[in-house]
Amino acid sequence: MSIRVGYFPHNNSLFVLRHRGILERALPEVEWVDLRALPKPAPVDVKAALPSQHSDWLFAEGGYDFIGTGFTPPITALGNDRDIVYVGISGPRIENGRLVAPAGSGIETVADLKGKRVGIAHGSWQTTLLLFALDRAGLGWADIEPVDTDIHDGGNLLRTGELDAWVGAYPALAALEATTELHTLVDTESVFSHPSLWFTRREFAEQHRAELEAIIAALQESDAWIAENPRAAAQYFVDDIAARGGTADLDAWEAALRDRPFGVGPVTAEFLDEQQRAADLLTANGLLPRRIDVRAAVVPWIADAVTATAVATAG
Repeated sequence: MSIRVGYFPHNNSLFVLRHRGILERALPEVEWVDLRALPKPAPVDVKAALPSQHSDWLFAEGGYDFIGTGFTPPITALGNDRDIVYVGISGPRIENGRLVAPAGSGIETVADLKGKRVGIAHGSWQTTLLLFALDRAGLGWADIEPVDTDIHDGGNLLRTGELDAWVGAYPALAALEATTELHTLVDTESVFSHPSLWFTRREFAEQHRAELEAIIAALQESDAWIAENPRAAAQYFVDDIAARGGTADLDAWEAALRDRPFGVGPVTAEFLDEQQRAADLLTANGLLPRRIDVRAAVVPWIADAVTATAVATAG
């Protein structure tokens, strides 16, 4: 049986693992599914409930069995009745990005965003960061004009005045910083821990425990290599962009990877509390179809497996 692993550059760990050949030692029949090659989902209505775009392919013929994303997709999966389970999380990625506005724009605090155009990659961790920030300022989703942007295009739209604020992420945020003076409305650290996370179908976890443990072990080994070799890892991203006709700065990618935590840890009570708070806010603001209990997606033996492989890798 071929095990299908979904990957794309936004999950740095899986993208590097795809190129390292480590998982193939344990699972020679592994099939890598490039999420960018899958049919594009319908445009997202930024005022309506979020569809479970990433997790839909966990349950689709020709999709994948395992995936890594940012903070929000597993919540939307659960809210859309997808029976997923958490596998593991990274450490906090608090330096990965922040909510910014042009300096001198008159937007000094999150409260000033009322009625303003705010760019996000909707459905990603950026949706959660913005929602947390708005809630803390006494605002809700209906108080702003959210704009769904590509993680790279948002910087250009802010520069040209088509956006009033933007949740930017590195390395794209570095390109904007080089040309535009920015004012930080809220950083990531003060809002939430923003880890990477990995999840799968409950059925896959139950029926393919050995294969899931092999994926976890390969991720741990590959992540340890990234931490020791961030420039070599950065080259994979630069080469991929070049192969698609673009250009990327190796130094910027290396700096971005150096600032990110690598390694897979078990889900924690603190992480689950953050997920539950996000889920409740998404529901209250009409972005999730129903209320969910995120702890229903926890399988105890998976945490034990994650911890064991982390210890083995460190040793």
